[in-house]
Amino acid sequence: MFKVEVEKECGCFKKSEYQKEKSFESRDEALLYTEAITELMNEEFCSKHYFSAHKMTENEFVIKMNDGQGGGCCGGGHCS
Repeated sequence: MFKVEVEKECGCFKKSEYQKEKSFESRDEALLYTEAITELMNEEFCSKHYFSAHKMTENEFVIKMNDGQGGGCCGGGHCS
């Protein structure tokens, strides 16, 4: 089993249909999902944050949130 997790949930993420954690049977499926969802979040969300994909272990991928393109947090208190 391979796991993909979003490390922190910003307001845009909470309003989206995306899940904080998702499991896959194959590594390739998990990797493709991680890369695709990271790209979609960077394109669709408000650009206050930048999301990046990381392989943490052999079976775990994490999408991290960084202060990004918009210059910082949106101020909702949920980014820490």
